[in-house]
Amino acid sequence: MTHDPALEAHEHAEHAEHAAHENSPLISQVTMTIAVMAVIAAVGASLETTEGDKTIVAKNEAVLQQNKATDTWNEYEAKSLKKNLYTLAADQAGPKAAAYAKVAAQNATDQTGLQVKAKGFEKARDKWSEDAEVHERRHGRLTIASTLLHMAIAIATLAIILQKRWPWLTAIALTLAGMGIGAWAYL
Repeated sequence: MTHDPALEAHEHAEHAEHAAHENSPLISQVTMTIAVMAVIAAVGASLETTEGDKTIVAKNEAVLQQNKATDTWNEYEAKSLKKNLYTLAADQAGPKAAAYAKVAAQNATDQTGLQVKAKGFEKARDKWSEDAEVHERRHGRLTIASTLLHMAIAIATLAIILQKRWPWLTAIALTLAGMGIGAWAYL
């Protein structure tokens, strides 16, 4: 069963609307409050989902950059082996010694470029990993905020059923707490 926060909030608002027909000032106030809470909860849930998606994208990109770095370091090692083999061949002297020395030198030059390239991939990996951590932290905080906002809607509905003010005030406090935690996610 999927959980649709917007649909759930809409259902609570409909229940409140039906109860509002009793013409009670408290019910009218609570009904309006629930409608506002539903909008805030929908925005919070949307931000939560977005941050979760951004976390996954950033982690995937970090893994991709690590794979590129690993491949480049493997190429660097292969050039190192070739360089050492051609250096040994050049040290043996003979008619091809100069050609072997030239290939060894080219492999050494290639290694330098590969090292820079691999370190660039590692730097990109680190940046994507940091981004993933930021989005994951936001997602966690927004999950708490969203939960508080949905609890507030349910508790506000109790004010209508019980015809009492305290559930409504509690719901407002929970909404403010959820909004505060939601804002904290981006600080």
